[in-house]
Amino acid sequence: MPRKTPANQLLIGAHTSAAGGAHNAIAEAASIGATTFQFFTANQKQWKGKPLTEEGIERFKRALGESGMEQIMSHAGYLINLGSPNEEVREKSLKGFYDEVERCCDLGLSFLNFHPGAALKESRAACLDKIVEGMLSVENLLVDDELHLLLETTAGQGSTIGYTFEELAYLIDKTKNRLPVGVCIDTCHIFAAGYDIRTPEGWNKTLKSFDELIGLDYLFAFHLNDSMKELGSKRDRHAPLGEGEIGMECFKFLMESPLTREIPKYLETPGGCPLWDKEIWMLREFAQ
Repeated sequence: MPRKTPANQLLIGAHTSAAGGAHNAIAEAASIGATTFQFFTANQKQWKGKPLTEEGIERFKRALGESGMEQIMSHAGYLINLGSPNEEVREKSLKGFYDEVERCCDLGLSFLNFHPGAALKESRAACLDKIVEGMLSVENLLVDDELHLLLETTAGQGSTIGYTFEELAYLIDKTKNRLPVGVCIDTCHIFAAGYDIRTPEGWNKTLKSFDELIGLDYLFAFHLNDSMKELGSKRDRHAPLGEGEIGMECFKFLMESPLTREIPKYLETPGGCPLWDKEIWMLREFAQ
């Protein structure tokens, strides 16, 4: 029987701040007892990111090596919409996405998490194909498979793509032979999209569906968030763990189940470092 990773070594972290330099995200993660973290490599609300310097890259890599943290994830900027029917927005999105991948490769990160896109006034089928084209536009940068592109599950607000496993499966199927790709499940998002993950039974049903449509081998990460809004609301409103409509049994299951226990997990709950410190401790207690 394979040995379990000790609870204190499981990869659990949060989305920490890189203000003042990427190395600062490492320091903030260490301050909350994290063993991994997610951060923005550039301003998430601007099209053009500040270029990384050689000095900054080396400082980040040195600090990361000293920290012992692994499976570091970047979250792509919010303006990027690879499926946009607007040519100007699409061109900016393609350039922004390419730059995001370059920064991740320069820093030696494991994952780039991104929202697939939104159809806006176009059909969902046309939007899906545009997203595929956008993803494949960075193929030349991903030759060693060290960086994986992770499609984030969405809540289904408006015309956003990726709130069903079927849509994610289409994107994975069209790119997996040319790109290192996978999925990051956001617990708030899939609950808002209609997947009932409040109980172990609900999770087992959800994971069975994911495995049949996509394959559990493509599940690389979790964003851990409770939800302020009810099941199927299609509204993305994060809440602290156990204080929303999902409830604590969901997160206890993720830390106990052999299917999900050792998959990296990143908190995006709204309380910041004081809350993350407590939630990380609690999650490790569940995994004992």
